[in-house]
Amino acid sequence: MYGPRIIVKVPASTANLGPGFDTLGMALSLFAWVEMGRAAETTITLYGDQMNGVPTDKSNLIYKVAQMVFNEAGVSVPELSISMYSDIPLTRGLGSSASAIVGALVAANALIGSPLSDHKLFQMATALEGHPDNVGASLFGGIVVSAWDGEEASYVRIVPHPSLQALVAVPSFQLSTEKARHALPKEVSMADAIYNVSRSSLLVAALATGQLELVSKAMKDRLHQPYRAPLIPGMETILAQASEHGALGAALSGAGPTLIAFVDTNSGRKQELEQFLLDTLAREDIEAEAIWLEPFNNSPQLYQAEEGDHRPLIDRIRSEVRA
Repeated sequence: MYGPRIIVKVPASTANLGPGFDTLGMALSLFAWVEMGRAAETTITLYGDQMNGVPTDKSNLIYKVAQMVFNEAGVSVPELSISMYSDIPLTRGLGSSASAIVGALVAANALIGSPLSDHKLFQMATALEGHPDNVGASLFGGIVVSAWDGEEASYVRIVPHPSLQALVAVPSFQLSTEKARHALPKEVSMADAIYNVSRSSLLVAALATGQLELVSKAMKDRLHQPYRAPLIPGMETILAQASEHGALGAALSGAGPTLIAFVDTNSGRKQELEQFLLDTLAREDIEAEAIWLEPFNNSPQLYQAEEGDHRPLIDRIRSEVRA
């Protein structure tokens, strides 16, 4: 009666990659799923521990973003059936809000026949998130190099080297982006600005050409990580010593508190690196989960629920989408 239901699978993301503050992002193989359809009355169903505390009324971010799409397209869909499941930890620096925004934009656009271009969705996502790095990675996949002047966002997409792998250490505590940004200075020295421009440029060139041996030097940063380090005990040690334990380079993932290390997939030191990250955090009495991830090179994946199939989203994910 109300037409098809759309399911979107959206990747997580890591931002900054060290020196590329608010400009570099990479999609990762950790996912959120958003299901959306027209309804007689709005219902919002959330699955998984990552969804604890998320609103289930029309103040929900997914619902509000969907209405922005409809308004932009000049259509009215006031009532929606929305479901969401996510493996992406909330407020840990892995793009949970960006994945929700992108999932809502893509699902709502598909629901009304996709009148808005990917470029338009990117502009909307950037304005909503306040920076283009996470949303760009979740929307386009791969590594996204981006810029935003407050009015228009631009990007270039890089396909990650096939040998590049990521290890994330996800602490048990949350850290809001707002709190992490408050730790930053209002001004930086010319020397620090030049330091980051050179490292960020080198990192983009290294990733674009597959010269992974340059990643360790290129991931150094002076703009944000030194100021955020006091919020995450053990971070300074990990960033300084990860390469000694087999990492190509290491960084704070987004605003944190997750820490990310890049590794050559053929490395024989993966277990050593994982143990180093967990032990370093444990010495600071921080419990953390280590997750090995791959760069995700695709844009969000769209599915359409078959007519008459009314299974909950979580059952559909288990039986179909994950397959």
